[in-house]
Amino acid sequence: MKRIALAASLVILASYGASAQTNEQLVKGATDTSNVLNYGMGYNLQRFSTLNQINKDTIKNLVPVWNYSLNDDRSEESQPLVYQGVIYVTTHSATIAIDAKTGKQIWKTKVEYPAETARIVCCGIINRGAALYDGKVFRTTLDANVIALDAKTGKELWRQKAADIKEGYSMTVAPLVADGVVITGISGAEFGTRGFIDGWDAATGKKLWRTYSIPTPDEPGGDTWKGDTWKLGGGSTWITGSYDPELNTVYWGIGNPGPFNSAVRPGDNLYTCSVLALDPKTGKIKWHYQFSPNNPFDYDSVAEMVLADMNVEGKPTKVLMDANRNGFFYVLDRTNGKLLAANPYVKVNWATGIDMKTGRPIETDISKDARDGKKVVVYPSILGGKNWQPMAFNPQTNLAYANTLAFGGRYKTEPVTFKQGEWYLGMDLTDLWEWGDGPRGHLKAIDPMTGKAKWEAPSDIPRFSGVLSTAGGVVFTGALTGEFEAFDADTGKKLWQFQTGSGIEGQPVTWQQDGVQYVAITSGYGGVYSLFSGDERLATVPPGGSLWVFAVKN
Repeated sequence: MKRIALAASLVILASYGASAQTNEQLVKGATDTSNVLNYGMGYNLQRFSTLNQINKDTIKNLVPVWNYSLNDDRSEESQPLVYQGVIYVTTHSATIAIDAKTGKQIWKTKVEYPAETARIVCCGIINRGAALYDGKVFRTTLDANVIALDAKTGKELWRQKAADIKEGYSMTVAPLVADGVVITGISGAEFGTRGFIDGWDAATGKKLWRTYSIPTPDEPGGDTWKGDTWKLGGGSTWITGSYDPELNTVYWGIGNPGPFNSAVRPGDNLYTCSVLALDPKTGKIKWHYQFSPNNPFDYDSVAEMVLADMNVEGKPTKVLMDANRNGFFYVLDRTNGKLLAANPYVKVNWATGIDMKTGRPIETDISKDARDGKKVVVYPSILGGKNWQPMAFNPQTNLAYANTLAFGGRYKTEPVTFKQGEWYLGMDLTDLWEWGDGPRGHLKAIDPMTGKAKWEAPSDIPRFSGVLSTAGGVVFTGALTGEFEAFDADTGKKLWQFQTGSGIEGQPVTWQQDGVQYVAITSGYGGVYSLFSGDERLATVPPGGSLWVFAVKN
């Protein structure tokens, strides 16, 4: 009987993920409507789908198909992946494969890590997702390991330690597989670490290269750090990069310098608050662009670097777009890093603009006073004009859809001493926020070249969910109060919502299977806003992680 049961199990497993995923499939991920193969719905991170079965007319009939409990009460920020009828989703403590049509679990592999790990995690016990390639599921763990699992069974195939948590490192990033290389970033800038990006062999886990985001004194950019400050320079890399296969270039955002007290680290502090253009095989830096030199305000630049082909002054151009945390929306030529546009998309008072010749911010007295140790009110706050939550770009409307933040912060430096494994900030954290009146956030439809919004949908409590745009004219996102929402892409009118039972901080995706378009989102409250805002209006939002899948009812 045991043999019969084992044989039956093997048959069931063999019916899922029957063929290994290829590099060619990943390259075509943005146009593959039957699967969700890439973080960001494609190497370009546009989070756009050409599917239109769910549209402005049919959205009223969108209903839940099934719900899967993640058995977790932490923030759920993971983006699901879908391949050959199987959904792969992660939490901080598990990797799970689920039948996409029925919601039934195929396998679940738990992640074990030391209990002390949570002490060195800055902003939430989370994981943002996985990568698929060659029959494997790749993920990172909070204790800074990179793992490969068998996509059919969930069996661990290899594991590599990227860094030591005792030094303040952790990992929440979804890996990127580019040109056959598994690429991962690291967290920990708030603990006086030195950031990096790693490349791993997909088959064996062998480390192929490491590119540090903070150069040594004898490397290019090393002269932008004084003395030994580079050793504690920060520069985390905790959001997944984009990839242009034609240019064979990976674009990866770099986080804030450490400590926040910029007087401790005079100089531009490369490559913090920058984007790096990398060779995926070697990790070699092709070019860089720094958004905020010597930044004091935690304006990290890790968030998504969206790739598109646009007409710029009548000329077809390969661009990179970034709604930067510093409040400016940037458009760069991704072939060489040339600045094409940089305009405010939220309220900004630390700079009056960006010098189009040098690419540097034109700073105000707010920045000067902050560096001099005076208390200032700065816009955006240290949470940025937009935090980590990924935006979408619709190539049909040429608009970016982003959840933006509409409040300022109070900033005051204080003396700082480095102690391994403890926060290394140099900033007064007792009085952080300048809330102001009105909504604390907006979903905005932004013109990338001007930063101006075609429309905006306000929210009293800011949204910290990712955004999805479709050819059906619908924009999906979620609220911290639990509503999964859909908006008209042209007008911003709310078309539909559904209460998921916990706050939404996940990343919506869509695909089509057997002629039916599905939309999926993880729900589960507990990220950076809940940890630091003190917003009493969220006190009644219950924790509890789950994956929801929706379709139009016929």
